[in-house]
Amino acid sequence: MRLCTPPPCFVLTAGALLLMLPLFGSCHPAQTSGQPRLLFMEHLSLTKTGFNWKNVTCPLCKAVFTILDIALLSDVNEERVARAVGEACIRLHLADEQVCHQITELFRDDFIRALQESLLWPTEACALLVGPSCGTFDIYASWNITLPKVTKPPVTPPSPPKPGSPQSRVLFLTDIHWDKEYEAGSSADCKDPLCCRKDSGSPSWRRREAGYWGTYSKCDLPLHTVENLLVNTAKTGPWDWVYWTGDIPAHNVWSQTRKQQLSELTVISRLIHKHLGPNVTVYPAIGNHESTPVNSFPPPFVHGNRSTSWLYETMAEEWAPWLPEQALKTLRYGGFYTVEIQPGLRVVSLNMNFCARENFWLMVNSTDPANQLQWLVHILQASEDKGEKVHIIGHIPPGLCLGSWSWNYYHIVNRYESTITGQFFGHTHLDEFQMFYDEATMTRPLGVAFIAPSVTTYVNLNPGYRAYYVDGNYQGSSRLVLDHETYILNLTEVNHGPGGAGNPEPNPKWTLLYRATEAYGLSSLFPSDWNGLMRTFLSDERAFQKFWYFRHKGHVSEPCKETCKTTVLCFLRSGRYDELEQCDLLNGFGGNLARAARTTLC
Repeated sequence: MRLCTPPPCFVLTAGALLLMLPLFGSCHPAQTSGQPRLLFMEHLSLTKTGFNWKNVTCPLCKAVFTILDIALLSDVNEERVARAVGEACIRLHLADEQVCHQITELFRDDFIRALQESLLWPTEACALLVGPSCGTFDIYASWNITLPKVTKPPVTPPSPPKPGSPQSRVLFLTDIHWDKEYEAGSSADCKDPLCCRKDSGSPSWRRREAGYWGTYSKCDLPLHTVENLLVNTAKTGPWDWVYWTGDIPAHNVWSQTRKQQLSELTVISRLIHKHLGPNVTVYPAIGNHESTPVNSFPPPFVHGNRSTSWLYETMAEEWAPWLPEQALKTLRYGGFYTVEIQPGLRVVSLNMNFCARENFWLMVNSTDPANQLQWLVHILQASEDKGEKVHIIGHIPPGLCLGSWSWNYYHIVNRYESTITGQFFGHTHLDEFQMFYDEATMTRPLGVAFIAPSVTTYVNLNPGYRAYYVDGNYQGSSRLVLDHETYILNLTEVNHGPGGAGNPEPNPKWTLLYRATEAYGLSSLFPSDWNGLMRTFLSDERAFQKFWYFRHKGHVSEPCKETCKTTVLCFLRSGRYDELEQCDLLNGFGGNLARAARTTLC
């Protein structure tokens, strides 16, 4: 018996667009000021297509997904869905024709296979896309990790170390985004999602051109800028160790291959080893751009060619000089690991792609993928038993994760607040932080996730890196962050050397933008200090605008006032995703803020 006739093209087009929502929005830059906007369909209004996502009714959405569920049972209709997505991308001017076809082909097989294996019912899909009035999105339903039945030790508030106590100096690199196709003199204003490339064309009249060292536009970095950074950081050492939290490839997510991704991983890993030397250990974490398709990280239950073993195996090979065999074992399994840095200090590197809504493989099963959080609990309990302190590194900040993952992580940080003495992330490309409070009252600050600025310029930024000063290697050390510095390459200066325009500085200087304690007038960088700083931001406009300037690595196009300021303060307070949503609703954003914050996926 035939269940239905083949669905009309317009139904496939609409349904495919709804399904492919995370793919087209995965690398749009975050909104930096004004009213936060939604991902993907909100961007359509910017392209003047006249299409408004909010006009999709609940019955229409459910009808489309019911038809699609049946249509995708046939391989023939898989082809029709793929063609429909490509056509819709072109007609809605989301990108030019070549980009639309390439990204459709790149994503189609993995995405459709994940959708077919998921339990995504029409009511769940439409609850996600239309809103809670259209159903319940149970595919990412609540789940809980299990904590050991061990009483939480009494909490001792942190205190500054004695004067003259040793400190550890830690280099932090994130979001390098090297673009092999970067070309100085090419157009910095192009129609593609990424410019300053060989195929971006020449700049027309009144259009900007790509600078030699980088460009204030939607552009990534040439290799010589990345290498200049590494030469500079080697000179400004010594470094006790390095945290490196991923995102190596450029933002040309529509045209990437596994071979290219692995080549770039290899080149950058070896350059870091070459310039920082064999005596400096680097502790890497995996970014969302390391895989292709972007954000595609199947949990370990996915085997064969669709698994991520092609990526993890090469990472293990390249990072073997830095990591012991036991760490490489869990890296090969799920992209995470733990290592003792020094006696009394351990690092845990998490694969934050297992918490990302844009990782469409989590439609199949989002309950603690790879048992990573349960593993984290085991590591933390063992460290607590031994009196170790633990630093956690990762790419995506936990406050931007799926709600249940974020809630469980927050719960873990609460339980092990005396053991976890540092959390370090990247991903947003901006200089930020997110707060953690006691779950009982949500008023006592107990942790802070540092979010460091990117190496890349994407979008409209100076290149940058971070140095952390951590309580050092001695008996009784807190291992807490005592201060940090941010360094930048000022493109306005270095792209125009003594000879003027067209004569870049041959030996550019990376300069100190600010030191946190001095800039903000703080005696330390403990969680209570950051909480106090947020209160200062509320009452002192000059202090907040200084933070806004630093947040963008010294290149700000417009000030942040009123709604923008509220948005930023909500983000800073919300180390847990549901707290971001609550702040969102209390301030009248109707859910838009939380979704907009989540789209900082560069």
